Amino acid sequence: MKYDITYIFVLASIVLLSSCGVKKSLVARPDISGIEQIDTARVKHNNTFYTLNNNQLRKNKEGLWELYLEGAPLERGIATGSLARELIKIQEDAFIGKVTELIPSRSYLKFLSKIVAWYNRKLHLNVPEEYKAEIYGVSRYASDDYNEFAEPYVRMLYAHGAHDIGHALQDLMLVGCTSFAAWGEKTEDGQLLIGRNFDFYAGDDFSKEKLVTFMNPSKGHKFMTYGWAGMMGAVSGMNIEGLTVTINAGKSKIPLIAKTPISILTREILQYAATIDEAIAIAKKREVFVSESIMIGSARDKKAVLIEISPNNFGVYEVTNTNQLVCSNHFQSDVYTDDKRNKTAIAESHSLYRYQRMTELLSEPTKVTPSKAVAILRNREGIDDKRIGYGNEKALNQMLAHHGIVFKPEEKKVWVSTNPYQMGAFVSYDLDEVFEKVHKGQTDISLATEELTIPEDPFIHTDAYINYEKFRVLSRTIEKAIEEEEKVSETALIQLEKLNSEYWKTYYILGNYYYIHKEYKKALIAYKQAKKREITTVPDSKKLQKLINKCQRKL
Repeated sequence: MKYDITYIFVLASIVLLSSCGVKKSLVARPDISGIEQIDTARVKHNNTFYTLNNNQLRKNKEGLWELYLEGAPLERGIATGSLARELIKIQEDAFIGKVTELIPSRSYLKFLSKIVAWYNRKLHLNVPEEYKAEIYGVSRYASDDYNEFAEPYVRMLYAHGAHDIGHALQDLMLVGCTSFAAWGEKTEDGQLLIGRNFDFYAGDDFSKEKLVTFMNPSKGHKFMTYGWAGMMGAVSGMNIEGLTVTINAGKSKIPLIAKTPISILTREILQYAATIDEAIAIAKKREVFVSESIMIGSARDKKAVLIEISPNNFGVYEVTNTNQLVCSNHFQSDVYTDDKRNKTAIAESHSLYRYQRMTELLSEPTKVTPSKAVAILRNREGIDDKRIGYGNEKALNQMLAHHGIVFKPEEKKVWVSTNPYQMGAFVSYDLDEVFEKVHKGQTDISLATEELTIPEDPFIHTDAYINYEKFRVLSRTIEKAIEEEEKVSETALIQLEKLNSEYWKTYYILGNYYYIHKEYKKALIAYKQAKKREITTVPDSKKLQKLINKCQRKL
């Protein structure tokens, strides 16, 4: 991770000058009146099944955790925290562990906590009271291990804006997602189908325990979301009216103040909108601090649109004369035609490439079904089926997704992926059936519709997949050796190439290793091999050419 020292100095100065506002945000709390009367005692039936009154948490045979919640905001939050306390600890350990891996200095981490507090000084003013109460309830069961960074409630509130701050601060593109919608003549039965990959990566441990949540709130629509324990916002979800939300990050400038996190906005849409127009109305009343495309699918409207939202602009993109909609990480509505950041994302990132690949796969004559939608999400090749190496960000399946998901809104059905990535089995849920099972007190069975499960990708049992997992481990080892200017064996370098020989970054890593050890001829050969392959972005290509030029001068 690279830091701009001037920028950090400016931030530090601002933090000191605005400490009063920061202190107010740290002590602000939602209304928790009546908390003493809320039952908090969970019943542990076994290591994978817990209940608290009508609320329940269970792990199904495919390895997914299923959480059912009901009641008022504070009740729902407390039930979540009580039932899923161990899972919340796992997620926080994984996420904060990733941060400490990137920023190993304890003093800088402490300084970072002040920066984050400054960024979030008005966050509490932009999150609806309902969700603050819910998050407070969850935080009652959060670990005290990270209180040095921030106390539990504040920390968990910050976590709901981590997605926003992460991709804005460094353009990390941690969320390089691709999604699509098809209906009418494009699908087998004419019904709306939506598929998306959520390519959020915060370390391997972060994605191990996935959680599908079914919520019956005291106000608004019943709904489901797919994510992780402690996340009360929505990154992928559908409500009982057949309205769906998914999010795709856009190109953002560095924000100076946090407003409404995208996951909170999409949660509000899920809970309170039944049509596209209602979703748009909710989105318009919230201020956000990063750029995001929100795909809204609607059973009532029988189509999907994109709400393209940023701090200073708002657009709605609706296709005409076609029955498909594709979204990657750039905006498509007219209001962003002259947006410089959006133009840069189209010209220089991998967003347009994935958009074109998705369009290519949807143009095949075979009608889209849930199974075909899953196959599209799992696709590992580039345009024209070009082999571009495993893990290439130009692929729809970048081999790092937190999850894949498919919605059939008109039937209120959803399919969610299981590990690894989006290549394990896709487990199906019917929202009408789920809430009926709970209503009848059928707590001894999974909430899934097992006969509709889409099988795992056979690829995960191949040597190619095993080699890719080895490549991920070995590449990190070699990159760490490069950073610390240490030696690795020639055998390891040869193995790295064999494990993923079609990926440009394989040779880029090898070139960097040879370069720091002054083996410029070997570095040049490796860099030229990288240049022959499908390079992810224009900046990557330019960086590679500069290194080639440097090697040639050295020789």
